[in-house]
Amino acid sequence: MIFGKIDYINLLPFHIFLKRCSMNSALKKAIEHKKGVPTLINKEFEKRRVSAAFISSIMSDKKNIKTLPLGIVAKKQVKSVILKKGSCKNDPASATSNVLCKVLEMQGEVLIGDIALKKYLKNPNLYIDLSASWHEKYNLPFVFAILCTNRHHNIYRKLAIKFKNKKIKIPSYILKSYAQKRGIETKEIKEYLKLISYNIEEKERKALKLFLKKASKIKTK
Repeated sequence: MIFGKIDYINLLPFHIFLKRCSMNSALKKAIEHKKGVPTLINKEFEKRRVSAAFISSIMSDKKNIKTLPLGIVAKKQVKSVILKKGSCKNDPASATSNVLCKVLEMQGEVLIGDIALKKYLKNPNLYIDLSASWHEKYNLPFVFAILCTNRHHNIYRKLAIKFKNKKIKIPSYILKSYAQKRGIETKEIKEYLKLISYNIEEKERKALKLFLKKASKIKTK
């Protein structure tokens, strides 16, 4: 069992949960991690080198993929998926956000992840928050990724249910460590995580369906 780990701050609560969750020691030991940016984890999942991962939402409707009701969701703004006005440039780490920019009919350089968050926090006036733009246009949250499996679905389903029902507290030493490594203050990390939710329910499913519909039209042009 290999879990595809995207080592961004937005998934920090889930990674802490995996370390702490009450599963037997053999199972916990069996769940290894393979780290990478979203595009890399997408490829590893497609090649079945990982059994589960938070897969970019643009890929979540592919055949033979089982989904779980967990994802990476921005309620309104997100700060870590941004656009710098200018000539078009995709972020090579992103799959979904590059398409979102086109869906919103915007032009510029797409930036995602902790690097984008750091840039935005330093000078928000230079960037457009793509999730905030989506919410302003459609009055819906934006689903950036979905927890998907290609093996051991029932095991991950049980883990997903546990995560949904558990409030995760991030230890201060972990916050400090991330703050030092990413160059982002601990208070900013806490505020950022308030923008993220993980449950995929009716409104999130509606938002995802709308995005995939609009994305499909763009890809066929």
